[in-house]
Amino acid sequence: MTTTALRPRPAVWTLLAGLGVALVLVLALSIFFGRYPVPYWIPPDLLLTDDMAQRLVLGLRLPRLIVALALGMSLAAAGTVMQMIFRNPLVEPGFLGVTQGAAFGAALSILYFSSSLLVVQGLATVFALLGLAFSYTLARHMRFGGWVLRLVLAGIAVSALFSSGVGVLKYLADPLTQLPEITFWLLGGLWGVTWRDVVIVLPVVLPGLAIVYLMRWRLNLLSLNDETAFSLGTAPGRERTILLVAAVATTAAVTAIAGIVGWVGLIVPHLARRLTGANAQHTLPAAMLIGGIFAVICDDLARALLPGEIPLGILTALFGALLFMVLMLRSTLKVKA
Repeated sequence: MTTTALRPRPAVWTLLAGLGVALVLVLALSIFFGRYPVPYWIPPDLLLTDDMAQRLVLGLRLPRLIVALALGMSLAAAGTVMQMIFRNPLVEPGFLGVTQGAAFGAALSILYFSSSLLVVQGLATVFALLGLAFSYTLARHMRFGGWVLRLVLAGIAVSALFSSGVGVLKYLADPLTQLPEITFWLLGGLWGVTWRDVVIVLPVVLPGLAIVYLMRWRLNLLSLNDETAFSLGTAPGRERTILLVAAVATTAAVTAIAGIVGWVGLIVPHLARRLTGANAQHTLPAAMLIGGIFAVICDDLARALLPGEIPLGILTALFGALLFMVLMLRSTLKVKA
């Protein structure tokens, strides 16, 4: 048994409080972080005197920070839920066809229906749920390997299927109008976020995260096999469905705005478990806080590091892969020791 699994309860709540304070500080500092009037900081006193700085912060930067926070928390919560329900530490929305299904739905909307956020979000949610259902059904009908291996293989196959569909849609798209919109959307980014986007995405994200948070203690039971979970007073099928629908809906909602942003749902739950242990009552809130911090910092760097904005998905993949390698190397060193 690891030391994190035995971490005293007061220490866990102190850690969660520290993560909450860190998130508030990151959000507060991010308001002043940017390229106006000079890189990389707006003097606080300028907000009281400069009308342009006030409009920049209130009209552009603040809604963007809110969506970045929702993005990080949603992907981290969805990754934690899926890893525990499917008993697979390699599972995240991108591995089970959820992200690629949402990408296909969004590209289909842009190409044949409407670029309106409501339509894009609706189709992204439908195809995200279909991607998860296809992966789960395919894994259940495979005849070789254990459950973990079958689920990973099914997710890879379904993700590849939707990726090929996105490729076909990109080929059919108008190269002057639709293709650039789809391409930039797939790279991931929050450069076009406004208060209208916040109003549209929060009614989906907030209830979804609330459901996942309130049911977090059930994840410990649902990570067991069905017979054991049922004997402990749960309804495994119904409760898993509620949690998965909530997780997929929040993922699809933020993906419809931000595009493909990978690695958050994979690496953040691992970091949370390293810090708090395997108890979902602590792991899930820690993952949501760490995911929010991670996404906000990556978005800050994306919009301020260079004169031209860096796609958010590139930075999350870069830092996520580096953190993953560090965690794996540290695990290897501990095993050898």
